[in-house]
Amino acid sequence: MKFWNHSLTALSLSVMLVAAGCGSNTSSEGNNSAGNNSSSTSTEASATVEATKKLEIRTSFYPMYEFTRHVAGDLANVENLVPAGTEPHDWEPTAQDMAAITDADVLVYSGGGMESWAEQVLDSATGSGLKAIEASQGIELMDGAEEGHEHGEESHEESEHAHEHAHEDEGHTHDEGAHEAEEHTHDEHGHEAENHAESGHHHDHGGLDPHVWLSPALAIQEVRNIEKGLSEAAPEYKDQFKANADAYVAELETLDKDFAAALKDSKRKDFITQHAAFGYLAKQYGLTQVPIAGLSPDQEPSPSRMADIVKFAKEHNVKTIFFETLVSSKVADTIANEIGAKSAVLNPIEGLSEEELADGLDYIKVMRQNLEALKAALNE
Repeated sequence: MKFWNHSLTALSLSVMLVAAGCGSNTSSEGNNSAGNNSSSTSTEASATVEATKKLEIRTSFYPMYEFTRHVAGDLANVENLVPAGTEPHDWEPTAQDMAAITDADVLVYSGGGMESWAEQVLDSATGSGLKAIEASQGIELMDGAEEGHEHGEESHEESEHAHEHAHEDEGHTHDEGAHEAEEHTHDEHGHEAENHAESGHHHDHGGLDPHVWLSPALAIQEVRNIEKGLSEAAPEYKDQFKANADAYVAELETLDKDFAAALKDSKRKDFITQHAAFGYLAKQYGLTQVPIAGLSPDQEPSPSRMADIVKFAKEHNVKTIFFETLVSSKVADTIANEIGAKSAVLNPIEGLSEEELADGLDYIKVMRQNLEALKAALNE
């Protein structure tokens, strides 16, 4: 019995050791298997990251940033070049900005002469692989000197007289062809190519109104141009860009309908604004813009122009003079004081201030503020 007990004990110990050995081997195989799975998962994750590498996009100023970020969604890093609170008409890129543009995959700009620096930047970026998207491509641009001659349901000879003085002050001369937007073609970097080879130079947009984004209907065209350009830059995301653009366009279409409905039966159709930024909006909704100054917001009107505006305002019982953000309201305030009117903001949305951004404002919200301001002024 003692031997049996010893033998049983030895056998039990052997079984335990074998079991332990098997357990050790199983554990080792499990660890190896886990290691292989981890390696496989890591490889797949890297492949996924590579497959969804985000586009690096630079935009010229706020509306282009706003439109682009809605189309790109989370498929791109979108950065705006013009800082918040900065008036973009006279902004020029620094060497650092130039480097940021050249290093990017895509540059989105509105065109039409808004970004005076664009041609130089694109020339400098030749060979970098930069894709340039001109958002206003295909939109018929208005002659800035002729703004205000397109009247709605009412016609005012005095308004036309005031605009004629504006033409003389701005010193613009245009041939008949200046009233039509030039058809653009682009090379692989998005540079404009001269359609008329015999002229041998790029078309000069000087004197044409670039403020197309202030018409919701034309903003839709800009969004579609951005969608098209991004789809060319990253065709693998074409469906996502379209879905994003469709969603944003639906909001812009609602905005367009709201403007049309709210302004259709206004008591008056003309409004005085600090600079000629609202020509496309006025034309879209049957209104007449009467600008104090020209296309540039910091342009100083001549004394004769000021006198014409005061005369027009008195004869038409204008009670609101519109000024804008980002530039001084001195000129608008002077006229308002002269005729006993008030001044109010009509925002050209060329850039938002830090405060406006902090308050969560965006293109559509500011456009709705503009609509409320116009409704009030046109029904006083």
